[in-house]
Amino acid sequence: MTLAALARHLSFAFLLMLLSAAVVRLMIAARVMDTPEARKAHSRPTPKGGGVGIVVTFLVGIAVLYRYAAFARLADPYFRGVIEASASIALVAFLDDIFDWPFTVKLGTQVLAALVAVGTGIYVQDFHIPYVGSLPLGWGGAAASLVWIIFTTNAMNFIDGLNGLASGVSLIACLFIVFIAEQHGGWFAYAAAGLLATGVAGFLPFNFPRARIFMGDVGSQFCGFMLAVLAIVASRFDGVELSFLLMPMLLSGVLFDVAFTLVRRTLAGEAVLKPHRGHLYQVAQRSGVPAVTVTLVHWGFVAYGGACCLIFIAVPSAYKPGVPLLTMVPQMAWCGFVAVRAQAAGVRHWG
Repeated sequence: MTLAALARHLSFAFLLMLLSAAVVRLMIAARVMDTPEARKAHSRPTPKGGGVGIVVTFLVGIAVLYRYAAFARLADPYFRGVIEASASIALVAFLDDIFDWPFTVKLGTQVLAALVAVGTGIYVQDFHIPYVGSLPLGWGGAAASLVWIIFTTNAMNFIDGLNGLASGVSLIACLFIVFIAEQHGGWFAYAAAGLLATGVAGFLPFNFPRARIFMGDVGSQFCGFMLAVLAIVASRFDGVELSFLLMPMLLSGVLFDVAFTLVRRTLAGEAVLKPHRGHLYQVAQRSGVPAVTVTLVHWGFVAYGGACCLIFIAVPSAYKPGVPLLTMVPQMAWCGFVAVRAQAAGVRHWG
């Protein structure tokens, strides 16, 4: 990429950040309030819906991309599938922020949105396996992609419980995808991740370290959905074997927390879908770890996952399958730390 092109991209990104910040300010004024309750970390009513700024910024950027940057567009059926699915996720999530609908309504919308994306061709079609070559997945790839999109969308929603956690994770993950995609000619991933990053960057100062507004379901579900889609788009990067694993490495902290919590609650006979405060990040905060520290730890997980991605791309084929396992090292250490800290703080029931 030339310096002139980079300058244009950065100027456009700055304008979109200002747009995001302006919409977030409007949402603060609109005062769609999130009231405190037992399972939430905040103690006073706080506006929510700041994710509208992220969504509006992304959709405006995508419209410009569609009109003026054909080199970074997917084929029209794929492109329309991404836009229609992400917009529907955002709309229903925003209405849920206002009316507090049952989880089944959100889940149904997520399933439909994932079906739209997969139905237009956004799914993992094959794996490029070292020494084996391309392994076609057929409908198995479509089914796996559907599960992946739904799980990741909800994982980002579940992790959005402390100031700056979900938004910071999304921003750092997107910046790594922008860098990697530019190196490998994945121009739609480059543009889409960049647009999502600008929207989040415009929102984050209003949410961290002190929250003037929360992003709400409209932001967390939208970010989760787009990150899941970007993982599938990344699976088609030229010259990178097993490239679908890039996003799971970046989101290793989020995915581990949610998977660990679901397994733990299932084994304990607890209602998995019942609202709770039993995620690792929540138990850490309940055990006395400052909320800002917990958020920064999760940002560190993404940065570490990004470093693993760069190693993954650089190492010979024989070593690639082992690199994703490196992301589990800090997760196991964090899990052990939280367990010890909870015991010392007298937090017996994780919830």
